[in-house]
Amino acid sequence: MSRLCGISVIFDLDGTLVDSEPNYYEAGRQTLAAHGVPDFTWADHERYVGISTQETVADWKDRYALEATVEELLAAKNRRYLELARGATRVYPQMRAFVDLLAAEGVPMAVASGSSPEAIAAVLTGTGLDAHLHTVVSADEVAHGKPAPDVFLEAARRLGASPADCVVLEDAAPGAAAAHAAGMRCIAVPYVPAQAGAPEFATAGLLLRGGQQEFTARGAYDWLVESAALS
Repeated sequence: MSRLCGISVIFDLDGTLVDSEPNYYEAGRQTLAAHGVPDFTWADHERYVGISTQETVADWKDRYALEATVEELLAAKNRRYLELARGATRVYPQMRAFVDLLAAEGVPMAVASGSSPEAIAAVLTGTGLDAHLHTVVSADEVAHGKPAPDVFLEAARRLGASPADCVVLEDAAPGAAAAHAAGMRCIAVPYVPAQAGAPEFATAGLLLRGGQQEFTARGAYDWLVESAALS
């Protein structure tokens, strides 16, 4: 019997499994430039890490007083992102190793992301992660994106798992808050290590303040085993 019997694992995608934020930034920069905002910086982009694309472009419309509709901005950003994502998206090596470890143990897994269904599918297929990650929930499919718990609760429902038996891997404060609101344990791997002190991350069962540089598949696996024994 697996040492992780009864546990299900739900992964955020962008910034957690894959380093897609550079592609999201570039898609956003190009979209805003086309609408008269030429100076969108990486620092500007960082405030949107962990927030759904739809909520991001809705904020842009207000922040930059854009004439385009939210729907037009969303379509433009998604189109540019898909072009970039299909070209190259890097999987974090230790995250791929962790997915492989869990798959070998038969642990149920899902992806719950703020990205569109098309973007998620493009990344999972392009990286080969779709070999093990079949259950996918987009924020577009639920009422509210992170920090609301909707995507994680829907992922648990599709896995047939109780929220209390789920462990979430997240890189952003809104995602950690969503996991906590869903009643799930969280392994937090901050995409921006300087944000590791955010109060949302304090709710994580395991906080790796150094981000991906500190994450190892074996360390996360051992923590899961220990937490399974205690539950």
